[in-house]
Amino acid sequence: MENYESQRIRFAVFDWLNSLGFKYPDKVIPSMVLANDCIVGGERVVLSGQQGIWKPKQLQFPISIKSRIDSIYDDEFISDNRIRYRYMGTDPNHWVNRGLRDCMNHKIPLIYLHEVSRGKYLAQWPVFIVFDDRKNLSFIVEADVKTYQQADTNIEDNQAADLERRYATRQMIQRLHQGTFRERVLEAYREHCAICNLKHRELLDAAHIISDSKGGQPVVQNGLSLCKIHHAAFDQNILGITPDYQVQVREDILQEIDGPMLKHGIQAMHGNQLILPRSVASRPNREWLEERYEVFKNV
Repeated sequence: MENYESQRIRFAVFDWLNSLGFKYPDKVIPSMVLANDCIVGGERVVLSGQQGIWKPKQLQFPISIKSRIDSIYDDEFISDNRIRYRYMGTDPNHWVNRGLRDCMNHKIPLIYLHEVSRGKYLAQWPVFIVFDDRKNLSFIVEADVKTYQQADTNIEDNQAADLERRYATRQMIQRLHQGTFRERVLEAYREHCAICNLKHRELLDAAHIISDSKGGQPVVQNGLSLCKIHHAAFDQNILGITPDYQVQVREDILQEIDGPMLKHGIQAMHGNQLILPRSVASRPNREWLEERYEVFKNV
């Protein structure tokens, strides 16, 4: 069981993470912030380091688990509601792996840090280790909607808690997918709208060229960094983008007379060239743009 002082610091860390919601509403936090900015009782608590499984000096057990883009220990999504997290190395009894096993046995909540771009992590908390798969050298991770998981008292409660955790974990995985896609698309476009060049990150979205429901892939080549008005206009086929990266506005919208927002925000974009990523490999896939443009033309 975690001692009182360690538990107190752990929950102070969670409170600190909650306080970052205004500055980082998408929960994508730079590694330098995680390593340097959490202060509890006048003392810095480091939440992330070189090791994927991290235990600060003030705590009895680990506080975070981290996946990296280029890590050989990268996590795997399992169906829709569980995450597999690889051991450190191949020794189940390595002290780092024993630390996570202790978290599982004592039902200790952790922070899950998923790297979405170099040095930036999408943080989710609390998560719990729920199974130690020694055969596959990995742990199974689930999210929880509660701050701390208490021991269940009967079968009905166990079943309800299991369903609740599966639902929370499924939501977490969806957020991880969406957050990773958004961060990589915005980074490719240098955090500006590809149509109007607006540079306020908080007003930008990562728009899908081919939607998830149509089989679109969560890759940068299927994404566009768009401000919220142009994202909505693109989704509603008010404007389209040709395979040659030219912005087109629907004819009936061009003829409409409304006000300055329509005139300058939508109509004035007609015929403009899309502002593309510097990297050719990150630019929109022309075949996907053509497929989407056909939909626009047939509206």
